[in-house]
Amino acid sequence: MKQEKELIKNTFIIALGKFSTQIVSFLLISLYTAKLTTEQYGSYDFIITIITFITPFITLTLEESMFRFLIDAKSKKEEKSIITQTVITMLTTLSIACIIIFAVIKIFSINTTKLFIPYVIAVVLMALMNALVRGLGKIKLYSLSNFILSVITIVLNVVLILGTNLKVDGLLLSVIIANLIMVVFLAMRLKLKSFINVKLINKKLMKEMLRYSIPLIPHSLSWTIINLSDRLIITSMLGTSSNGIYAISNKFPTIINTVYNYFAIAWKESAAKALHGDDSNKYYNKIYTTLKNIVYSATVGVIVVIPFIFNILIKGGYKEAYLYIPILVFSVYFSNMASFYGGIFSAYKKTKIIGTTTLVSAIINLIVNIIFIKFIGIYAAAISTLLSSIFLYVYRKYKIRDFVKLKKSKDLKMTILITVVVFLSYYSYNYIFQGIALILTIIYAIMMNKGIARGFIGKIIKR
Repeated sequence: MKQEKELIKNTFIIALGKFSTQIVSFLLISLYTAKLTTEQYGSYDFIITIITFITPFITLTLEESMFRFLIDAKSKKEEKSIITQTVITMLTTLSIACIIIFAVIKIFSINTTKLFIPYVIAVVLMALMNALVRGLGKIKLYSLSNFILSVITIVLNVVLILGTNLKVDGLLLSVIIANLIMVVFLAMRLKLKSFINVKLINKKLMKEMLRYSIPLIPHSLSWTIINLSDRLIITSMLGTSSNGIYAISNKFPTIINTVYNYFAIAWKESAAKALHGDDSNKYYNKIYTTLKNIVYSATVGVIVVIPFIFNILIKGGYKEAYLYIPILVFSVYFSNMASFYGGIFSAYKKTKIIGTTTLVSAIINLIVNIIFIKFIGIYAAAISTLLSSIFLYVYRKYKIRDFVKLKKSKDLKMTILITVVVFLSYYSYNYIFQGIALILTIIYAIMMNKGIARGFIGKIIKR
């Protein structure tokens, strides 16, 4: 019970720091679609995807390793050793990467923004600081810093897009400035210098950390490959305008993904700590059942609400994005549940499973995309993402049996029925049918989460 309360508390603290700004950020879609053409937004999305792809090569995902090893650290000396090795290694790889990127751009005369390298630096340093704050157990500081980060980014977005003619560079510059401000803030707040001691470098420990982190590189890359292959194939076969439309379609499933990530951040720590308890299997099962019901309810909930808000939020030539949203939303459901299994694998330090399963998922996505893009256009990208996410979910569910015995769902028939109703109503373009589907979904969500609803209502009555 103590573990559950801590997980809920940490999830709530993280959400508190991010949710309000994420809502504002989501509402800014209206600004992006009004002020940026589909080509401009497609170009911005493509640059971000490229940078996301190369980041794991630069960091070696050591920030994730640092976070996991800090949880098990038994002394201040061990903490300093873990942090020192991570910081020095990541700064070295970052410096080398910047030189290589600059050389490649110059040699091949690549036409890209001058903000490419500054963006890489800002993102890598922020990832390092976030992992450090979480690893040291300072969850409130993590939440606060990300809240401030989001506020600064949003304000700069509005100022630079409305007040200047920077367009795409304005979006990039907002992220760079905001991230660097927060890196300096966190380094000073944590007194980072006090954790760095070159004498504490331990080769044996470093090998263990790399053994944990390196399998996560294909995992990080594979998720990016899924996104990058979608963008590359759409851009090359259908043009940047189509990529802009697809990017807007992805904004809606991002709502669920963002909210789930509040939990995922807390879950990695909680799953690792649960291994030291007496009945980790029971704990994992309770969280699994609750999470599955909540995430599925949120998935169908987002889909039934979109028909009523899409035209309010989306302006300009992005209307086609409506067609692909349900497919992408369901792909996020399966990827989030697969991520839950990933938290358990990470707890057992079996990151090789995470890497290999995600890599195969990325290959499936790429193959389906290439085969069908000529025939069904943007639908190919959405469907390939869904199929690869389903594979990831099913295969990890199969592999998790070696570590934890998770109970099977008892409401499969009802779940399938609701899914069919939601999809049919969405594409019917009939507000009456869509209204009925909305009511049914609300009833279904209450039934599936009645324990949580009863507890929440009980607390309100009690107060």
